[in-house]
Amino acid sequence: MAVRAPTATGKLLLGFHKWYYNLCGFNKLGLMYEDTIMENEDVKEAIRRLPDYVYNDRMFRLKRALDLTMKHRILPKDQWTRYEEDVRYLTPYLKEVIRERKEREEWMKK
Repeated sequence: MAVRAPTATGKLLLGFHKWYYNLCGFNKLGLMYEDTIMENEDVKEAIRRLPDYVYNDRMFRLKRALDLTMKHRILPKDQWTRYEEDVRYLTPYLKEVIRERKEREEWMKK
């Protein structure tokens, strides 16, 4: 018999996620979570595969964040990226790149 987690626990966990998201500070610069991922070869390939409009949005956010950082400023609060707005736009591409790399490594072992 499966046990369901109480909804209070889910709400508490969601509240913690939101608190930590705001604590990180990247949202105050208008960045999304996946804008801050450390770039390695897999991430670079996933970024290369992004559709043009998603790539351009990412570059705009990064350039704006760099400009704000140089000026030691943050965006007005109404322009901060909210937790609910932050979408994982890079994850599907990154999973595909990693899967292909592992498949290629398996193929090379044979």
